[in-house]
Amino acid sequence: SNNKMAAHSGRLLSFWRAAYGSRNLWKLNAADKTSSQLLWRYLSTDVTTAKNNELTAQLLQYGRYIHDILPKYVQQTQLTHNNELEVLIHPDGIIPVLTFLRDHQNSEFRQLQDVTIVDIPKNVCRFELVYNLLSITYNSRIRVKTYTDELTPVDSATSVFNSANWAEREAWDMFGVVFSNHPDLRRILTDYGFEGHPFRKDFPLSGYVEVRYDDEVKRVVCEPLELTQEFRQFDLSSPWEQFPAHRKPAISSTSEQDNTKKE
Repeated sequence: SNNKMAAHSGRLLSFWRAAYGSRNLWKLNAADKTSSQLLWRYLSTDVTTAKNNELTAQLLQYGRYIHDILPKYVQQTQLTHNNELEVLIHPDGIIPVLTFLRDHQNSEFRQLQDVTIVDIPKNVCRFELVYNLLSITYNSRIRVKTYTDELTPVDSATSVFNSANWAEREAWDMFGVVFSNHPDLRRILTDYGFEGHPFRKDFPLSGYVEVRYDDEVKRVVCEPLELTQEFRQFDLSSPWEQFPAHRKPAISSTSEQDNTKKE
């Protein structure tokens, strides 16, 4: 990478000398300044593209390395559109893969940033678990993905990362994913006695119950949901028909007028 940067710097210097000689940038006219800025932007874009291509190659190589080290658990590695490495694993490999990424000298992903879940009801294993890891040593991130359904529990990552405690509690509360060997798997966001898991795609937006403060019992009570609204009468006729000047005469009145004229 240093050789490439040196080559680009040499190209820039040679272009500059060929175009402007030893003149100072601040003493150039407007046209020369515009052309020099375009030249600099072109070469900077070239350097950025070279850096991105080099980073992509390194990430793909590291993804193949993880797959070769843990072939029993790693099913696939891939890159996102913004050069983020994703490792797709079997549910049985949560603890081994996370431990490897935390302790290996070429990884050192020692921080678990978040545990998120994607609900895709049409899939047999509808829940996609996503572990976002950060390596301060190498200033890089990685994303580990696995899958499960409504009934099959997955191993808790609290034995590897202490920060997984509350994240997995939130995942259980919002999606209903069960984590085995979790030290304190209970709801963290919803109220006591709440039924269901609000972030599931089949959970209604209005919910099943409503909460209000009862003056008689002097406490908050939970009751079945009632979507009450005041009575409204809908008039589907055109609003212009309310004005006499725009109202068409009825057939009966017209026939009566004709009969009167005949008489």
